[in-house]
Amino acid sequence: MTTETASHYDHLEQMSVHDLLTNINREDKTVPLAVEKAIPQIEALVTEIVKRMKEGGRLIYIGAGTSGRLGVVDASECPPTYGVSPDLVIGLIAGGDKAIRRAVEYAEDDPDQAWLDIAPYHPEPLDTVIGIAASGRTPYVIGGLEKARAAGLLTGCVVCNEGSAVAAAAEFPVEVVVGPEFVTGSTRMKSGTAQKLVLNMISTSAMIQLGRVKGNKMVDMQLSNLKLRDRAAKMVISETGVDYETAEQLLAQYGSVRNAVDHYLNP
Repeated sequence: MTTETASHYDHLEQMSVHDLLTNINREDKTVPLAVEKAIPQIEALVTEIVKRMKEGGRLIYIGAGTSGRLGVVDASECPPTYGVSPDLVIGLIAGGDKAIRRAVEYAEDDPDQAWLDIAPYHPEPLDTVIGIAASGRTPYVIGGLEKARAAGLLTGCVVCNEGSAVAAAAEFPVEVVVGPEFVTGSTRMKSGTAQKLVLNMISTSAMIQLGRVKGNKMVDMQLSNLKLRDRAAKMVISETGVDYETAEQLLAQYGSVRNAVDHYLNP
């Protein structure tokens, strides 16, 4: 299990700040290359997810600790970025929402809890459950995947070791082998970075395939702060040629870049 093997570095407490930062960065540079090797696995998973989401399926992440938090982050960013329902991409963490900020002891050790956490969302066969676990041996994730698969849901995972129990429980495993962590066993580092990159790829690719991006722009994003309203106005200007004030009026009237542009160009 490479995530648990000894760091390539020793006597970390004797390193200068410069050496610590340089060596952490050196290790971090290897992560995108490890992700690149897993692209065929990621492609297979995303292809199946998109098929189901186009028919009304949802995407559900389950994980514990850092892995669970990363799933929650990815899920929570989909509504503001792509204007989708908060129930389209769901992030669940062992121990519940309080575990986002504080570790909940032994929450990850219950193999039945993930499916109980999913149950209130009334899972259906068109839904996809992705288990996130750096080690690939988290009981919460293994049990959740096994029960989801038995219920007919699509299952995938993101792990950082080969041949893990989590991967065995998923139909479409993604294995990103990042090797030893800078601090031995601290999987919030390279493993967490790898998981974040893969989750970005999964959700972004799925949303694009679902038509939530036009050109390269987030035309359905929620206009929830001044920065985003300004960005949206500039998008409308680039697509229509109207002035800034008119762009703001169109956004206020129609609620999104997509609707504003469509109504202006096709009155």
